[in-house]
This record gives sequence, structure tokens and C-alpha cells, in this order.
Amino acid sequence: MKDIDLHGLEPASIWVQRWSHLVKPGGTVLDVACGHGRHSRWFYAQNHPVVAVDRAQAAIESIANTIPAGACETVVADIESGPWPFTGRQFDAVVATNYLWRPLIPTLLASLAAGGVLIYETFTQGNETVGKPSRPDFLLRPGELLDICKDLRVVAFEEGFQDESATPLGRPARFIQRIAAVRPPAERVADASPQTQQTPPRYRLP
Repeated sequence: MKDIDLHGLEPASIWVQRWSHLVKPGGTVLDVACGHGRHSRWFYAQNHPVVAVDRAQAAIESIANTIPAGACETVVADIESGPWPFTGRQFDAVVATNYLWRPLIPTLLASLAAGGVLIYETFTQGNETVGKPSRPDFLLRPGELLDICKDLRVVAFEEGFQDESATPLGRPARFIQRIAAVRPPAERVADASPQTQQTPPRYRLP
């Protein structure tokens, strides 16, 4: 489920902007439940090829008006009820905001290439006290993204409350949870000599 009122029309999420530098240069980004493509546009502007998927034909068509076809692969698909349209493919980043469909989460994680980045932000429990979404199916449990990303390298995590003054475009107050996490590169050989071991990855904090 995604929050559809302005999804894709407002600027890119500050969280997505903050952690997009973790995506390797030129890496392909999968924009999940992309709406009108606010994050597709952001990553295109950062010189990333983009794959955008949404069930709304009109939303997908609107992206073609702002991003050249060769820079953005657009897919209309019901990723909740239909087959996953990217079977066998992996991406250098998977981005999802204002969206939660728990049965899809293992597929999203499997879609991360080695070194790939998951940037996720959506509503959490408590939001039912201030507005929609309010159904438990669409609200993360406390710390749930940390559990989801237990096999990834968590670089950043936040969970809390934003009042109207802190939300984009004056949207209603909300309870939010967000994470930036990286699938570790392939395992190093355990008995490799010090001379052949690589330096640990450096995930720059902005």
C-alpha cells in the first residue's frame, strides 16, 4: 500500500537525498511503487539509470514526460497481486517510500546486488492516532526495518514523529521509520593474507 495523495509530485524525500550517495556511480536504481517518479527524477539527475515500477498507468506515463526513455525503464505492474516483473534481476539500489507490502519484502531484498543499497522510508505504528494510513497492515512495527535488514549493513536508521512543520509540503503529522542499509560485498577468503585483504568499506556519513 502506498500513500497516494501527492506521491511522486513532491520533491524527493530528504532521506533518499541524504543517502543516495551510497549508490555506486552509474548504478541502476529500482524505484518501487514509484508514483509519478519523484525519486526516479532525483536519481536520473544524479546520473543513475532508473527502473520505475507502479501499478498506475497514468503515473508511469507521466515519468516519460520528464525522463528520457533511454535513461528510465518504466514498468506497469501490480507487484502485490501479480508476478514480480524483475525475476532474475538485481539492482544497485532499491528505493521505496510511503509504501508497505510485507509479502514483497523478501523479493526486494533479493533484488539487491552485492554492494547494493536499500533506502526505505514509510509510516510506523502510532500513525493511526494522527491520520492515514491507519491499518496495521500498512504500518511498520517499532524497529521492524532493523529486523528486516538484519543481514545487511545498516548505515542509518531513524524512527520517530514529525509534526506538520517538519513534513514536506505541509502534509499532516506522521509517525515514520526509515533505513539505509547495504548488502555486503562478496565474502572475503577467511584465510587470506594481510597483503591480499581489502580495506573495509567506507560508508560516508553526510
